[in-house]
Formats: sequence, C-alpha cells, structure tokens
Amino acid sequence: MSSAWLLPEHIADVLPAEARRIEELRRQWLDLARAYGFEMVMPPLLEHLDSLLSGTGRELDLRTFKLVDQLSGRTLGLRADTTPQVARIDAHLLNREGVTRLCYCGPVLHTRPAGLHATREPLQLGVELFGHAGLEADLEIIELALDGLQAANLTGLMLDLGDARVVRSVLAGVALDAMALTELVAALTAKDGSTVRQIARDCPAATRDGLAALLDLYGGDEVLAEARKRLPARAPINAALDDLAWLSGHIRQAYPDVRVGFDLSDMSGYAYYSGTRFAVYGHGSPNVLVRGGRYDEVGAVFGRNRPAVGCSLDLKNLASVAGSVPPHAAVRAPWGEDPGLRAAVRALRAQGETVVCMLPGHADQTEEFNCDRALCEVDGQWLLRAL
Repeated sequence: MSSAWLLPEHIADVLPAEARRIEELRRQWLDLARAYGFEMVMPPLLEHLDSLLSGTGRELDLRTFKLVDQLSGRTLGLRADTTPQVARIDAHLLNREGVTRLCYCGPVLHTRPAGLHATREPLQLGVELFGHAGLEADLEIIELALDGLQAANLTGLMLDLGDARVVRSVLAGVALDAMALTELVAALTAKDGSTVRQIARDCPAATRDGLAALLDLYGGDEVLAEARKRLPARAPINAALDDLAWLSGHIRQAYPDVRVGFDLSDMSGYAYYSGTRFAVYGHGSPNVLVRGGRYDEVGAVFGRNRPAVGCSLDLKNLASVAGSVPPHAAVRAPWGEDPGLRAAVRALRAQGETVVCMLPGHADQTEEFNCDRALCEVDGQWLLRAL
C-alpha cells in the first residue's frame, strides 16, 4: 500500500536549512560568473528529444526521461544536461561573432543517479565560453571553477586534468561499434584492465600497447613525461600533453594550495569532450564537485561548429559538503496594530533588514534566523535593542 507522502527513489524535498545554503551558493556562483563577464540564460526543462540529445552519447540518452507530446505527437525529453541547450542558444538564437560567455542554473532530471548518494534531480549550474580555441579559454573556466569552490569554503581541492585527444589518438583507425566503444571508455575510466584487454584483443598491437599504457598514466607530473615515452608519437597526443603542461603551470602559480594531477585514461563525458577536460575533487565529497572541458563539436548539429569550453556542477551536492554559514541576522518584532510599530517594521525591511513578526499565540520559532535584536517600544517609540 503506497503512502501519499513517499517520493520516488533518489528524489527528495529540500528543507529550509539546506535550501538556504543552496540558494546562497547559487547567488554566489552566478555573481562570480557575472564578474567574469558571463551572461545568464534560462533554457526550458522540456525539449524535443532529437534537439536535447544532439551531439551527446548513449550514456546521456539512457539517463534522459522521455515522453510523448500530446500536442504534436513528437517525443520529448526532460533534460539530463543543459550544455546542449546552451550550445543551441549560442548557435541558433544569439549567433554572435567572437566570444560569447553564457551561464545558467536550473534543475535537470536523471533516470538513474550519477554517483554515490547522488540525487536524480540535480540543480545544475554551469558556465560555457564559445568562440575561442586557445587555452586561455580553458584556463578561464578552470579558474572560475576553483574560485567558486574556494569561495564556498571547500578545502583539500584536487584538480584532475586530462585530454580527450589522447584516447582518441590511441584508438585512431580502429573500428569499434558504439557499444564496444562505450564499454571501452568506461573500462579505461575505471582502470579495469581485464575488460580493456578483452575489448581490444583484436586491435593492432600498437593500439593494445597504448591502451595498456593509459591504464597506468595517472598521478603527478611524471605522468606527462611517461606518456611521451609510452604512447604513440602522434601529433594530437603531443599537442595534448603540451597543453596539459601549460595549464598545470598556470594553475599551480595562481592556486598554490590546489593539488594538480593527471589521469589520461579518465574519459567521463567521452561523447562531449574534444580536448582538455578536468574534474575537481574536495574533502568531504565522494563525487566530483565540478567537471568540465573543451567540446568544440557540440554546436555542429545546430549549424555552427565553433570552439566551446565549459564546466558544470550540482549545487545540491556542493551544498552538502560546503562550509556552513551562520544563520542570517534578524530582528524580532511583536505583531500589533499600532501604526508606529507597523511603520517601524516596514522601514527596517526597506533598509534590507530581516524582521520576523511573532504572530499572536506563537512563541519564538525562527530556526533559520539569528534574532540578535528586538523591536521594543520605549516611551511611545519603537527602537531596536540588542538581545
């Protein structure tokens, strides 16, 4: 027998304390994005499925809720990721020349949770930079992500760098169907050597050797030197390693407290990324805090294949591990019909103060606010007094 108050698995209400922290982080990150010059857009939650999945892979298709539009009969999807929508806006609606910086924040829905203790209704916030192919854009996105995490009091940050060109170059010329490629990429990311060897058993020896090397290529700066020795001497691989060295140098200089590492076989988001990719981890979270990278081909299906790089995060996940913030200072006031009292309450609120009126018959119930002052009547005037 079902209960009306039960929610689906991995779906939950957000209660006041958590909602307050999520909203504070949302404002903080959007203000930071604006400080970098990003403009906000609000794509719809619902779109035609073919548009919503354009340029994405099978993984996102499986994570997308689908339904039939009763007006048109076409298949619609509830977005599982906002990046393709922002690419559509850049390519089709804005169609600007030069650099365009866009940011967004809104819910996405997943058919299955993306990680340990993850919700199926993340609140996704992201930034996307279109129109610049140079590493300067990649660096800007990484710096924005690190600035946001540090502003949220995250500690023990670890930046993990990689590049999609490495795996793609190792697999160049090898014919694998979509399912085999998806399984191979997942096995590489999970460092599952037996599965990698099984899928690659019929590949050329150079490919098998390259895939075997990738399984070991994670760690510190030694990874880049080792990769130059063990991976095929191909131009895209050399370019990728050079780019990763350039990015890591700049990040270490600007963020000495952030650990920088490399994982050349981590291909999470393989269908998206065309170049450098990154993930940021921190103390207290079993899941990635921020993930991003370069995905130059994402806008091609919308008729505008231009450079693009961005990142996104789940604000609900971030709120669960971010440093706590003390309750908001507030003023406690009695409820009454006295014109002077009501005018004083309105004046304080107009000044930006939070004034919590104690309704008749109720005690002080202000868990989300720190009422450190009270509005009191003194000689016929309503004045603030410290509590």
